[in-house]
Order: sequence, then C-alpha cells, then structure tokens
Amino acid sequence: MFKAIIIGSGPAGLTAAITCAENGLDVLVIDEYMSAGGRLLGQLYEQPDGSWWNGLRESKNLYTTAISLGVKFHFNTSVNNIEKRNNRWVVYTEKGTFYTENLLLATGAAESPVPVPGWTLPGVMSVGAAQVMTNVHRVKPGKRGVIIGVNVLSSVIAMELHLAGVEIACLTLPKMNSIANKEGNPSQVLDSLLHVSHMATSPLIRYGSKLLKNDFIKNLGIHFYPKKGFKMWNTPIQLRKAVIEIYGKDEVEGVVVAAIKANGEVVPGSEERIQADFVCIAGGLYPLVELAALAGCPFFLVEELGGHVPLHSEKMETPLEGLFVAGNITGIEGAKVAAAQGRTAGLAMAIHSGIKGLDTEIRHSMDMVKQTRESADIQFHPEIEVGRKRILREWEISQTSKQNHEALMG
Repeated sequence: MFKAIIIGSGPAGLTAAITCAENGLDVLVIDEYMSAGGRLLGQLYEQPDGSWWNGLRESKNLYTTAISLGVKFHFNTSVNNIEKRNNRWVVYTEKGTFYTENLLLATGAAESPVPVPGWTLPGVMSVGAAQVMTNVHRVKPGKRGVIIGVNVLSSVIAMELHLAGVEIACLTLPKMNSIANKEGNPSQVLDSLLHVSHMATSPLIRYGSKLLKNDFIKNLGIHFYPKKGFKMWNTPIQLRKAVIEIYGKDEVEGVVVAAIKANGEVVPGSEERIQADFVCIAGGLYPLVELAALAGCPFFLVEELGGHVPLHSEKMETPLEGLFVAGNITGIEGAKVAAAQGRTAGLAMAIHSGIKGLDTEIRHSMDMVKQTRESADIQFHPEIEVGRKRILREWEISQTSKQNHEALMG
C-alpha cells in the first residue's frame, strides 16, 4: 500500500513524485520504459534566449532528486488494468498488484502516423523514433532523410537531426486524403509552423512569420509560397509539395513528390524523385488516455488539446475521487507545462491525503501552470487556451450538476 502511485515517469510524473515525497507521502512510480524521463529524453533545442534545453540533463536531475527523497521506481513494467475497490485504487501490473488512495495518470502522448504508400518499407519511422535514436542512443537514423509532415514536432526534430549532422533533404506534406486532411492542407499547416518560427536562423523568416499571422497576408503567402520552399536550419520547408509515394525494393531508396495547389490538390505531371535512405512520418501527437478510460473517467473531444482528454480541474483532479491526471494526457503541450502540472497534481494528492497548509501553495502552483503556458517556447496547437477554457467550463458544469444531485438526495 502506497500513499501515492504515479503511472508515467515523464516530466509530469517525476515532478509530481518529487512534490508528493516532499510532503511526506511514500510514492511508487511505474513506467513501461527502461528509464525515467519520457519524451524529455529525446529533447535538445535552443531556446529563444539562446540557452539550450537538454532533456537528458533535465531527466537526470529530476530522477536524482526523486531518488534522494525516497521515491520508488518500477521500470520495464506495464500496467494491465486499474480499478477502484474498497475506496482504494488497484493497479495491476505484470510484476504484481499495488494499492493506493491517490493515483496519478501521467501517461503522456503517442504519435499519430499518417499512412503513405510504401510506409512499410524498412527505413520508414516516426519522427519520435528518429529523435530517440539520435539524441538518446547517439545513432544516426541514416545519412539523408525526408520528413513527411510539417508541424511543430517535426520542425523541432529536423533541427535536432541537423545538429547531429544528419542531412534532411526536405520537410514536406503528405498527399491530402480523408485521413491526412489537415496535414496535407498548406494553410492549416502554416498555422502550426508559425509557432516555431522564432527558432529559425534566418531573421527574414522570423520577421515574415509575424506578418503571416494576419489572415489576409497568410492567404497571399500560401498562394505565392515558393515551390522550393524556405530553408530553416539549412532544410527546405516545402508547403507546396507533397509526398505521394515512398519507393524502394528492399528498403527506402527515396520518395516521389508532386507539386500541390494552395488547397492541397496535386498538380498532374509534376512528380519528381528525391533520393533518401530513411523517411520520417510526422502526424502529430495525441493524449494516451486508455488507463483513464479503464477507470471510467468521462472524456471530451477537444481538438485544441490534441484529441480526447479526461475531464479534470485546474487542480488536476478528475471526477473520480483519488484519481488525478497531469501532462500530455490532459492535452498536448511542452515538457515545462507538463512539469508545472505535475507539481499541482502532487500538491492536490498531498491535500487529498490529509496534509494541511497547502492551499496557498497549490493556488500559486496553478498560477505557475498558466504562466508557463503563456511563456512556452513551443506550442503544439495554436488554440491551446481555447481548449483549456472548454475543459474548465465542462468541469464547472459537472460540479454544479453533482452539487444539485446531492442536494436533491438530501
């Protein structure tokens, strides 16, 4: 029996574990990966102030602090099921069954692949896989690659691959279809790309991106966007070309690209081949919510947050007593926001355990989540604040309904 169990050892889970332990709770962290850090492990990029964000270093510091506070970890451990029984949460794993009054789901996010003809060839991978290979294992995914999908995640990873000496022939769109609708639409892709324009090495691109936030100028920009694209980190960003096929006999040999119109429609006869020995597919991220579903937590589809997210409050509590959520399970944002949410969740779990005197601290922590979000270096969705307000509104509605029901029941 632990006072707190946390599933997931990314920035949210680690920070929550530290906060719980600092407030006297014995904590168990469970993760299916071999080490702590989650998506932090692959992150390495330059921030607007010129400093470098090193996910490996951040992970190590958080893990070392947690260990020093007595937090216990079970790595290489998959969770098979969770349920509420006798006012306790029961966590079933392949290494045993664990019990707690406070359960935090910090399961993070997964990549959403976009199907492209030829994507089963050896040498095709997700951008996240290329990031982990390069930044964590120090193994280059190949010599020359193509990234299919232009978004915040692929743009940042393209920069990281460039820093590692890997040539990226181009970042380009997938052919637009019923599945890759937004990903293949130049206008919608440009909206996403504007959120990493501050990281471009070219002052012209950084200045031009500010002008493109005007809808009229943005539409002009799409129509007159150069066929060869603009270069960021010496890599062409092509919004007027799309990959229609990945080719190769026994492994990736290259891609076939075609010019596309401003609405994403392919221009017949414009096909050309680009040689590459690996291809990365970037379809974005979505919250990993399966365990919350098993627990019976209500959900809402909020596109601005990346998909279906569990209903939760600003204190990271769900409608199910003793169940909390933090990090990308609540919506796709950066590691700093996830860590800030983790601290709030840790304080909420401590309060739920009966620890007194934390009311001021948790209010300050909730304010820090908002401040961290507002100053975030990278935003994965342009309308993240709209999504957050919607979830908060749904939470308030659910609480009002609960109070009215309790009043009727006497």
